[in-house]
Amino acid sequence: MRWSSVTRSSAPSFAFVALSLVSAVVAQGPTDEASEAAIKDPYQECAGYNYDPVSSQSSKFPTNWQVAQIVPGDQEATDKWNSIQSLVPANIQVKGTQPASLMGDFGGFNYDPSDPDCWWTNTKCSTPKHQGIPADIISMPEPDTLGYGFDDGPNCSHNAFYDFLQEKNQKATMYYIGSNVQNQPLQAQRAVTDGHEICVHTWSHHYLTALTSEQVFAEFWYTLKMIKLATGVTPTCFRPPFGDVDDRVRAIANALGLVNIVWKYDSNDWRADYDGYTEAQVDQNYQDFINTANGGAFTTEGAIMLTHELNNFTMSEAMKFYSQLQGAFKHIVPVGVGYNRTQPYLETNYGLPSFEQYIGGQTTVSGSAVQPQSSSSSASLSSSSQSLSTASQTSSATSGSATPSTTGSSLSSDPGSKSNGAASAMSPRFGALLAAGAFVGMLVFSA
Repeated sequence: MRWSSVTRSSAPSFAFVALSLVSAVVAQGPTDEASEAAIKDPYQECAGYNYDPVSSQSSKFPTNWQVAQIVPGDQEATDKWNSIQSLVPANIQVKGTQPASLMGDFGGFNYDPSDPDCWWTNTKCSTPKHQGIPADIISMPEPDTLGYGFDDGPNCSHNAFYDFLQEKNQKATMYYIGSNVQNQPLQAQRAVTDGHEICVHTWSHHYLTALTSEQVFAEFWYTLKMIKLATGVTPTCFRPPFGDVDDRVRAIANALGLVNIVWKYDSNDWRADYDGYTEAQVDQNYQDFINTANGGAFTTEGAIMLTHELNNFTMSEAMKFYSQLQGAFKHIVPVGVGYNRTQPYLETNYGLPSFEQYIGGQTTVSGSAVQPQSSSSSASLSSSSQSLSTASQTSSATSGSATPSTTGSSLSSDPGSKSNGAASAMSPRFGALLAAGAFVGMLVFSA
């Protein structure tokens, strides 16, 4: 999907942002993960707070929500980038022209129709055409299995949703944006405490193929660093925003030990009420996916569907359709569990269960205690990681269609609701990210 294709005018939501900034100064707020997870009022969840292990290090990271660049004076990042540049294919162009391309407008960019770069956005190619790069993960190796996960977190008001998952003893793969982790570090810690799997979803959520190679590196590097700083773990998986990836981006990610997880099925949950797209259409996308599963489409390999932690509606949809997904699939597991990736992080003191352990009822195994880093520590990002590749990946993509459903749970109307728009100059997706709490606490972090 392209941001430019779904842009609409909407009134700025400056009042909410201003209120959030004031709250960041005056609210005492939670002091640790347990106190944050105990909050039930979504407005209180989204009130700003100061978490010193993160806020004290803000000068070492790029500007929140801006395209990442290597921070001046960051010798570790510079040395790492210099050490992997030779692994990046030199014959792959940056796609489009910034700034329009950052939002998915690749107008005027002439690309070879034979797809030499394995550009997912263009052809849904998932098997790299350059040597030494692992295939993308697009499905699950176990039959009748759903690889369960959510993009764009951590949402500041996600406690009701995470409580729901906890009640169901359901773990998921959470694709976290670095800027959100910086703003909501305690919410990020909850994912580790609850036994979810965390993957990188970049620093600023822009189209990666539109970035220079150094910018792509920085988007990954500083998200890895921020997740490590806030939660104590360093992921070994990533999901590109909008699925936008080619062999240049894959090569950089692979050099950082990151395996790419995309999808074949798309709920389009984030699009509800934007550019004429309706909630009923999202319901239908879920329902068609469920019907596809019930029709026996996944008897040889499982599936991954794109869903989001973005706002009130997307989390409510996940809760509403959970029981139907349970009925349609034999197993619902984090992606890493489905691939028996029992060590999901560089740190060896944390483990995920194997697939057999998980479906046998052992959904957590070890290391769920959050160990955020001190201000003097720094993660060592080696280029080695456990491989998630599978021999039978295909490059086809399928999307669902949909029937409305009116049953199921709902989150309260909260600061993460899709009704909190952003300035009209922004795409609706980016505006929704901001309204979901992206800038909450920014005054504290930039102080």
